[in-house]
Amino acid sequence: MEYISPEGLRVDGRRPLEMRQLHAQVGVVDKADGSAIFEMGNTKVIAVVYGPREVQNKSQQLHDQALVRCEYSMANFSTGDRVRRPKGDRRSTEISLVIRQTMAAAILTRLMPRSQIDIFVQVLQADGGTRSACINAATLALADAGIPMCDLITSCAAGYLNSTPLLDMNYVEDSAGGPDVTVGLMAKMEKVTLLQMDAKLPLDIFESVMQLAIEGCKAIVRYIQEVLLENTKQLEYQKVLRT
Repeated sequence: MEYISPEGLRVDGRRPLEMRQLHAQVGVVDKADGSAIFEMGNTKVIAVVYGPREVQNKSQQLHDQALVRCEYSMANFSTGDRVRRPKGDRRSTEISLVIRQTMAAAILTRLMPRSQIDIFVQVLQADGGTRSACINAATLALADAGIPMCDLITSCAAGYLNSTPLLDMNYVEDSAGGPDVTVGLMAKMEKVTLLQMDAKLPLDIFESVMQLAIEGCKAIVRYIQEVLLENTKQLEYQKVLRT
């Protein structure tokens, strides 16, 4: 299959360095402390945050910081194969751990000792880049919940197909079996908190693909900042109307 046309276009019409369209919304679950929907192209993820609250299992309580927990899942209707995925399968457990570790790096847990923060992330529609979309949704949900963080963490992936670096690959491109690099970035601090690669790459190509993913992270954080700013303006407007 040809993934890059002679005109330099990908299977979905994008240029190699072009990201899919982003869309996000916060405050989508009323009873949660924080929530958000994040879309990257046809990939759609919802994240819900509860906390900080009392630790449910006292044996897990940390006296000097908050306990951060994360649960990742995929809706049975999220992909075309309709395969029922058992709760707690190996892939879900691994991605839950990745998201938890990535988000815990930004959360100021020491400001909330003896408390618990729960992050629930579910993929509603999968078309590649689900791991990055989950991290971006979790960042928005944590911000919506007012959880103190030292920085916003965003995530993006880049790959290498037909001797061409590709930003933010969709499912068709991701399934081609080429190398894929997923990066999580603290934008303000420019600190990489997540780096995963599923195939080997020569060092010079790896550096260019990783840098492309980092640029994607920076573009996403600019969008997330716009979403949070617009949400703050709406909250302020609603407050004025109530007074």
